[in-house]
Amino acid sequence: MRCVVQRVTEAAVRIDGEVVGQAGKGFLLLIGVEVGDTDEDLDYIARKVQNLRIFEDENGKMNRSLLDVGGDILAVSQFTLLGDARGGRRPSFITAARPETADPMYEALVARWRGEGIHVETGRFGADMKVSLVNDGPVTILLDSRKIL
Repeated sequence: MRCVVQRVTEAAVRIDGEVVGQAGKGFLLLIGVEVGDTDEDLDYIARKVQNLRIFEDENGKMNRSLLDVGGDILAVSQFTLLGDARGGRRPSFITAARPETADPMYEALVARWRGEGIHVETGRFGADMKVSLVNDGPVTILLDSRKIL
């Protein structure tokens, strides 16, 4: 499972011009589910995102987590994170999980964060979405549950 974490002051996702999800101070997350991802991959991403210390403390050091600052999450499913462009000019998406597998894992991830008391809004799985954000810093981190060592 891959997740692009962007620290934001605000973010929104629109479908056909209508805002369907938004967040204030917190994270915009782009989430890609890979063929073979398991509950362990989901657990890793869930824990890492909520505990990632990339918010500044009183000394200006990135030392506080999303939980520490009471931040929001805007979670957007994005299969293109699994695109492999090494072999040519057109990316291959064969490692991206099929929707019938990816959507339930994405929803389980969102439910996990909501269970921790985090305010989470989402895009719409499989929709053509327009995502806007104000990246704070900018701070952008790539997480990959298969590259933890």
